[in-house]
Amino acid sequence: MKFISVLVLLSLIAGLIAGALVRASGDPTLLNISSVIEPFGGLWLNTLRMTVVPLVVSLLITAIASVADTAKTGGLVARAILLFSVLLFFAATYSVLATNGWLEVWPLDRAAADAFVAGVGDQAVTISEPPTFASWLQGLAPYNPIKAAAEDGMLALVVFSIFFGFAAATLAPEMRAQIVNFFRAVSEAMIKIVQWVLLAGPIGVFALALGVGLHAGFSAAGTLAQYVVIVTGVTAGSTLIAWIIAVTWGGQPIARFTSATTPVWAIAASTQSSLASLPAMLEAALRGLQISPRVADVILPLAVAIFRFTSPVANLAVCFFVAHLYGIEPSLVQIISAVVVAYAVSIAAVGLPGQVSFIASIAPICLALGVPTEVLGILIAVEIIPDIFRTLGNVTGDLAATSILARNQPRENEGSPAP
Repeated sequence: MKFISVLVLLSLIAGLIAGALVRASGDPTLLNISSVIEPFGGLWLNTLRMTVVPLVVSLLITAIASVADTAKTGGLVARAILLFSVLLFFAATYSVLATNGWLEVWPLDRAAADAFVAGVGDQAVTISEPPTFASWLQGLAPYNPIKAAAEDGMLALVVFSIFFGFAAATLAPEMRAQIVNFFRAVSEAMIKIVQWVLLAGPIGVFALALGVGLHAGFSAAGTLAQYVVIVTGVTAGSTLIAWIIAVTWGGQPIARFTSATTPVWAIAASTQSSLASLPAMLEAALRGLQISPRVADVILPLAVAIFRFTSPVANLAVCFFVAHLYGIEPSLVQIISAVVVAYAVSIAAVGLPGQVSFIASIAPICLALGVPTEVLGILIAVEIIPDIFRTLGNVTGDLAATSILARNQPRENEGSPAP
């Protein structure tokens, strides 16, 4: 997958350069050839987008049913789930403020943004009146979930999936297992489709980038660079916030937490996988942070399974950048909807590889925010850079949450509660 990621990035660069050169040449033959290649980018993007609804619904139902059942096993797990929820909503709030702050200080060049949007097709963009609070509240419960899915009513679909998941968790074990296994199979099938589509990523991204280069020229590179800097900066900030939470709320001494977490950061940056970093996190918690095994052995695997501190941070940063790109100013109601969907998606999509989860995680938030999703096919090509900082923030958040839950528990080799 990393090899494909590099090819996709190279295809993005090649497509932008080819499109810009064709634009500069004005050669009718080259322009005609480019017009034939461009639609393949849209086809590739649509094959990714067609998996969003079934993937999000199946992942969410599976995650909620499993978590609700897991929460019955003990008070520690229930407290952990509550803490994870608080931290995720806090992270989402930070992202909304930080991303809009970055864009206020460093706004996009309007002409470059319009040219960039035109390159991926702006005919699908419709900016309607934002929903009122009354209509938003009424629309939370979809009277027809199938209609909500067809009309991209993602927040209503998320609400339905949450209710369905909790209802499934109350059924007899045999029936619950059948439902969970069915939706797990659906999610696995959708992931397999996404993996197949990503194999054609270099071709699809080249075609999309070619269109952007034709319309925006070399200014498209500046827009993408600004995107990478802003999303990476906001996401990197969440690592610092998680570190501060561990030191203050988690009661960890600065030197001890930093020293214990440094090897975990090295593995996280190199693998871009929280799951691959789990052994190092357990070692850091048990030896470096002296957290009781009864806490670390339960909370860290649970955190890797259902808690991604940077998911709402990075995903919302992408969506607000796209909104700024299109010149859209979401209403407060739409922002609240996006935060709720970002929370739900962060629980549902945990464990998916970065590029596999990109469309499935971000498209639902864009839809809740009232933002088009056409540019996501281009942005996925540079996800390899922010994804490093996603993982760094995730592992730091996992250790911070474990430290918080361990504060009133005896530390390893100690008989008294931690201060």
